[in-house]
Amino acid sequence: MNPGPAHHDLVSDQITAARRVLTLLNFDSECSNERSALVLLALLGITPHSTWQEATNNTLRTVQIIEWISDHYNRSYAPNTRETIRRFTLHQFIAAALVEENPDQPDRPINSPRWCYRVTPRALELLHIYQQADFQQGLREYLTEVPGLVELYAQARELRRIPVTLPDGRALALSPGGQNVLIKQMIEDFCQFFTPGGRLLYVGDADTKWAMFAEEELAQLNVTVDEHGKMPDLVVYMPDRNWLVLMEAASSHGPVDAKRHGELAALFQDSTAGLVYVSCFPSRKEMRRYLAQIAWETEVWCADNPTHLIHFNGERFLGPYK
Repeated sequence: MNPGPAHHDLVSDQITAARRVLTLLNFDSECSNERSALVLLALLGITPHSTWQEATNNTLRTVQIIEWISDHYNRSYAPNTRETIRRFTLHQFIAAALVEENPDQPDRPINSPRWCYRVTPRALELLHIYQQADFQQGLREYLTEVPGLVELYAQARELRRIPVTLPDGRALALSPGGQNVLIKQMIEDFCQFFTPGGRLLYVGDADTKWAMFAEEELAQLNVTVDEHGKMPDLVVYMPDRNWLVLMEAASSHGPVDAKRHGELAALFQDSTAGLVYVSCFPSRKEMRRYLAQIAWETEVWCADNPTHLIHFNGERFLGPYK
């Protein structure tokens, strides 16, 4: 049974109200369009029949936001639109301190399926009085606070980042949690013991992907990659031996198996430096889960035994193969 005209009017009115709110909060046209209005309504739990005084700020994952919009507003978003919602609505809401990420677990890994969002308590306080007589005064007070709120939330996000000291002494900060904990150990421990004098040319981060990318120096080694290239997590160049050490953090995506070995060989096929493949694990216990998958003629390093390497066959130890 299709909803009647009255229901459609309520849907339209609620979306219009949400778009008006976003405009009043100084969001641009992209962040005050229908998609962004529906995301806000989902985060507030406001159905077509709700009042703004009934708004809540429960935490929702992106997939739950899409499902909620479909259930209550009959607007369908395909699963592949999740990235659009994240990039063009939620990120802007976060930057403006309207929404916060992972209030239940601030150090949640960036690639966690449990990554979630909620309207900030201060914004909820304002939206509770939307369409009431004191809203304009409340809005003026809120907008004067926004710069401070933005800075406060930005500082909190920055404090959760993982500080890393590069081999040349420079500092780098990675997004919290996940395999970045292992990547920090790879940079600070593996490189110290096994690539002394090496130059770090690439560091991957689940948050930004290209946390560090020495594009020109890689090009000098005849290596060119675009943003779609499936880079290893770490690339280190050893100029004294003319080796490129390609390192994978195997804490979440597995080791350099035969398939991954082939992908990396193809990606770096024109390299003028010899290629060394290393699978890095947080522990030997974790490595045992993947033992049967590790490709021959590669190396394995475990962070809990940082001064040792495990060599998988071949006629030499820690070196490229023709």
